[in-house]
Amino acid sequence: MTVPPLANQTDLPREFAFIRRHFAALAGPAALDLRDDAAVFTPPPGLQLVLATDAMVENVHFLPDDPPQTVGRKLLRCNLSDLAAMGAKPEGWLLTFARPPHITEDWVAQFCAGLKADQDLYGLSLMGGDTTSTSGPLVLSLTIMGSVAPGQAVQRRGAQVGDGLWVTGTIGDGALGLKMLQGQLEDGSGHLAQRYRLPEPRLGLDLYGLATCAMDVSDGLVQDTGHLARENGLAAVIDAAKVPLSPAARQAGPDWLRTCLTGGDDYELLMAVPPAQEDRLASKGYLESPYGRVPVTRIGHFHAGTPGVQVRDENGQALHIETGGWSHL
Repeated sequence: MTVPPLANQTDLPREFAFIRRHFAALAGPAALDLRDDAAVFTPPPGLQLVLATDAMVENVHFLPDDPPQTVGRKLLRCNLSDLAAMGAKPEGWLLTFARPPHITEDWVAQFCAGLKADQDLYGLSLMGGDTTSTSGPLVLSLTIMGSVAPGQAVQRRGAQVGDGLWVTGTIGDGALGLKMLQGQLEDGSGHLAQRYRLPEPRLGLDLYGLATCAMDVSDGLVQDTGHLARENGLAAVIDAAKVPLSPAARQAGPDWLRTCLTGGDDYELLMAVPPAQEDRLASKGYLESPYGRVPVTRIGHFHAGTPGVQVRDENGQALHIETGGWSHL
């Protein structure tokens, strides 16, 4: 995103006027008023940078009739969730916006309003990016930058035999929300749709020294647990009866349990916690964050064995799961 310093905005080429009109209000100091081809960012003294990128495609990651404010906020929050899983603090972000003909000026204005609200909430600003046109669906890509103390980024590797498997919040609301929006499920409260459209990144949790490894649950609880198991060369067990469900998810009934376990779009944190730390978590039942208390629940454990994940029902019997989660390819 580059806007040349012309005095009269009517003299701006169409792309630059579009950037000035919609994205200039999101830009922070590192963006240099969006007048250069790159940002200049000074990392916080003594900290390491953490970088992540996520893309969202219309009709794949969001529905065409989703409110544009929530599309922008979900895009930012999905990336913030990656920072949260590593215990990092957000610093700034870059955006690629591939606009098809059906995306109107009003749509873009609402999209940016949603981004502005969330970047103010979470304390970061736009650093730059790129705009282009496409004949296909709307394609959005966001690269986020965060910071963490040296050596304190929580990675996917580090779990040990005997570590408990813990999650924040509740699981399954996002997947059920999509089913509701597609007309396959009733939800009188609107909670499920809200959770699909606006996940809550679990920023500000003090994970270092508490979790031996972590990641966010974006592609399905079973699949993402499998990722942790393989990264650590361990077997994992999920006790399905212990997986925390919201009242709206419980009201959907047991027929939707597999959807909750595999559907994805939760953006909760999945953590391996050593036995020495589990009593502290169990006694409180939550972690503190700048955005309020975050419930935590033990849903299983890691043990020696062939890397992979087994889901057990309330009787301790293996629960057959055909597909563990979402596949990007």
